[in-house]
Amino acid sequence: MPQKIDRRQLLQRCACLAWGGMGASWARYAEAADAPVSAPAMQAREAAPGCWYVEGLSALGSPANQNFISNAGFIVTSAGVVVVDALGSPALAERLLAEIRKVTPQQVTHVVLTHYHADHVYGLQVFERLGARILAHQGGREYLNSDTARLRLQASREELAPWIDSKTQLVPATEWISQRRELTVGDTRLVLQPVGPAHTPEDLAVYLPQVKALYAGDLVFRSRIPFVGQADSGNWIASLDRLLEFDTRVIIPGHGPVSTEARKDMQLTRDYLVYLRQTMGAAARDMTPFDEAYQATDWSQYEHLPLFKAANRMNAYNTYLLMEHESP
Repeated sequence: MPQKIDRRQLLQRCACLAWGGMGASWARYAEAADAPVSAPAMQAREAAPGCWYVEGLSALGSPANQNFISNAGFIVTSAGVVVVDALGSPALAERLLAEIRKVTPQQVTHVVLTHYHADHVYGLQVFERLGARILAHQGGREYLNSDTARLRLQASREELAPWIDSKTQLVPATEWISQRRELTVGDTRLVLQPVGPAHTPEDLAVYLPQVKALYAGDLVFRSRIPFVGQADSGNWIASLDRLLEFDTRVIIPGHGPVSTEARKDMQLTRDYLVYLRQTMGAAARDMTPFDEAYQATDWSQYEHLPLFKAANRMNAYNTYLLMEHESP
């Protein structure tokens, strides 16, 4: 009789095989995503008073782009700088520091992680060396000590060299949190709100009530196909609904440009997840083979978006497995 494994184990294995073991195929995916041939520019922009961000590329990580495929932010207070996410390589973190120093002479006192995916944390050791206090949801501790994290880093040292190498390390939080936490730095109050399990078990959003700005992490992908991976897509949809309860004027997403229309711009991610669950859920219930179901699905409303070719089939397959497991 086959050994029974739970949903998280199943999806971890799928994600590890798909992303951690891509090897030579990585170059093909990077080429499909139009990765640049030179280091991408990085420029800090102010999304709301005191709230800054840098925007990564709509591409897969590659040596050519230094793994600059996600956003990071920083908040300038009267008593220091709070960084939100640390980007996808130590070199990028150093470049982010240079951007911060163009804006303020204040030191980085805290780093808040929205989740522990590689493109958001491989630069973290740069801020740890500066003595910054690192805050993350306690769900990240399980990932940090998992085979998935170890194998992902091992693969990245080959696929993303020289930007990820033997000196690149996974860094734990200074403080693990499990519930809503308010952080006051100087004249600025931040609300750290757990919103997972969704994109990851450890999703954390950062809200600044004074200026109504929200750093949403990878719950929001703007103008591109999300990476679903091992996500709990049902809870992800519910988490987007919870984020809409914040009185938000500006959203800094984990990927893509800043949004000033919260409901409209969350809708793309939400609708895509709903469509995956509807189409792949029906196929799983009917026991239709995945390849047949994928070919029969109408993807026309999404196929024009960046990273569709690189990510959509994998997203659909992981959702098919998830819905197969959820089916009675």
